[in-house]
Amino acid sequence: MRFNEDNKSVTKSIDRTALDVVKYMTGGQITLSTAESCTGGMFSASVTAVSGASAIFLGGAVVYSEEMKIKLLGVSEDTLKRYTVYSEQTAREMSRGVRLLTGSDCSVGITGIAGPQGGTLEKPIGTVYVSVDFREKNVTRDLMLYKEYGNLDRESVRRLTVLKTLELLLETIRSFEWEGK
Repeated sequence: MRFNEDNKSVTKSIDRTALDVVKYMTGGQITLSTAESCTGGMFSASVTAVSGASAIFLGGAVVYSEEMKIKLLGVSEDTLKRYTVYSEQTAREMSRGVRLLTGSDCSVGITGIAGPQGGTLEKPIGTVYVSVDFREKNVTRDLMLYKEYGNLDRESVRRLTVLKTLELLLETIRSFEWEGK
């Protein structure tokens, strides 16, 4: 499938899904924190654009450099050397690190290759790892945007990552809350 949605329809989907996330988390009194790399704060901005987000959103960190991932979030240097910054292991350590740093119930870690440089045959542009940490449980995925949408520009990778992360967050907290009942 090719990416054929324009920015307006993706933005509407982001806005609608962010509203659903904030409503659900507010109802469940679930707090949220974020650690973002390739989205550069766009995910946090989508959540905080929703009125009432202050009831759930504790804070976020844009950690673009490896040094900040290590210093702020406690990402292991060994993880970065063995798996690279673009890996599920790094995303998982980012989400865990920001959850522990802020004391939130739930956290999101995002790292990936938005382009236009940086892609390889093994990890092309659109390789994005997202991790959701929720009360000691974790779900981490490679969104593989390049497979679903083909060639994407930087802005499209970032916007689609925000949308897919919001969807994964909502799916994860609903699933884990249901398991606990």
